Amino acid sequence: MAVGRILVNGVIMALELALVGAVSWLGYTQPIAFAILTLILTLALGLVLERARLNFELPFYFGAALPGRGLLVPVVAVLEAVLKSALGGLVALMTFAGTEPGRLWWIALAFGLTVWAGASLLRWLAISFSATVGRWGYFRLAAVLGVIYAILMALLTEARLIHQPTLGEIGRRIIFETPERPGIGQVSELLFQVKLYIDGVIVALLGTMLPPEWARIVGVVVSVNVLTGFVAAIYALVVAKLVLTLEEWNG
Repeated sequence: MAVGRILVNGVIMALELALVGAVSWLGYTQPIAFAILTLILTLALGLVLERARLNFELPFYFGAALPGRGLLVPVVAVLEAVLKSALGGLVALMTFAGTEPGRLWWIALAFGLTVWAGASLLRWLAISFSATVGRWGYFRLAAVLGVIYAILMALLTEARLIHQPTLGEIGRRIIFETPERPGIGQVSELLFQVKLYIDGVIVALLGTMLPPEWARIVGVVVSVNVLTGFVAAIYALVVAKLVLTLEEWNG
């Protein structure tokens, strides 16, 4: 029995890694499909979780006798779920849509590692503290995973595996390489280059007030890459919930 349980746990761990890899591979190969899937997942989770949050949160701020609460909660919950799903889909598309396969491969790797870290953290919280995976993953994990992803991207940039463009390179791309009616990949590629440049400018500005090491650290925290943490958190939630469910079935 013990040997069988160990084997099943090994299969579950392999399935977890396969799911994380599949998510990253989908983003790498089909960015539009990945963005649509992210939007649908975020909307589905939001419609349930936002309403549960508001049912507890509104009485904290306004008291239990808030007029119109029965109508206010579902309306606000739907609006917040729709806005967050739109943001999640857009960030997912901007993360993976582009025209440089080499860079996108490294991004897929960084994203996969971030999702795996998030799923592992959620699983630990659930086992150790009986934390609710859905609520932690949807409401609390995005910032943490965003910083993790931004750190990985900063390391890739420092290692020159991802090229940080100059303003002149961006200008040449706009003038000479961008067609009159660019596609989604070309627009995303340009936005990614601008994002990298802005992150570099932020670090440079911080360097005028802080030591270089501290400027890089603060630059990571305020990087645009932190937004990707919300997308990573959604997939970490799904993976962690599935793994925990399988582990419960295994006893």
